[in-house]
Amino acid sequence: MKSSKAVWVLAAWIIAALLFNAGILFVQGQQKALEFLTGYVIELSLSIDNLFVFFLIFSHFKIGPVQEKRVLSWGVLGAQFMRAVFILAGVALLKRCHWVVYAFGILLVFSGFKLFFKKNKTPNLDQNILLRLLKKTIPENLSTFWVALIAVELADLIFALDSIPAVLAVTKDPFIVYSSNIFAILGLRALYLVLSPIFDMFRNLHYILGIILVFVGGKMITDHLWPMPIGFALGFIVLVLSIFTMLSWPGLKRSRQHDERKGA
Repeated sequence: MKSSKAVWVLAAWIIAALLFNAGILFVQGQQKALEFLTGYVIELSLSIDNLFVFFLIFSHFKIGPVQEKRVLSWGVLGAQFMRAVFILAGVALLKRCHWVVYAFGILLVFSGFKLFFKKNKTPNLDQNILLRLLKKTIPENLSTFWVALIAVELADLIFALDSIPAVLAVTKDPFIVYSSNIFAILGLRALYLVLSPIFDMFRNLHYILGIILVFVGGKMITDHLWPMPIGFALGFIVLVLSIFTMLSWPGLKRSRQHDERKGA
């Protein structure tokens, strides 16, 4: 899939999500529609950091463009199943044990601060504990495709520990949580192909994502004292993402102009 085609595919998935959101608005009302849209925006923005890890995994295992697409396609299918299990488990925990709300909130705040203050450098995957363990446990004759696929699924599993509680901070409705996750996941392959040539532009994204995680974690912790209007939460998240986009846009334009001169 060429990048230009990927842009149209990504746009189609976003439009599909918005149409689905319009259906929720018509059937279930404004509150549920805002919950879906907020969850979708959170999941889509957090997935960019996830895609950067995918990019590093593909580079590390020297996965070519054709295999990248296959890994991403199978990875999306696996992510849908894992997210369903995580969401059902999370909702069940929240219903049975109210204190889990605070545990999730603290986890999100901690993850947000950790993400915000992380060192802005490319991690060395040779030193990654999970990948080293993976290399030791998998059969030596297993193809790099399967190794990369397992690594991608493990990465998504780890990222789900943040992204699902983040959406649960917005809504406890399992249908809204799962559908917002699924629509974001379905566009991941196209989003990766669109962003992979310009991943350098997103090296500072961890600051914005850190702010979002701290914000939704704080909302989760304090919601019993001051129930935050969902429209306010959505507005705040869109605002910080818009600020990041405006700050990154000049660099993106310079990068495109450089590529055009290089290709000329």
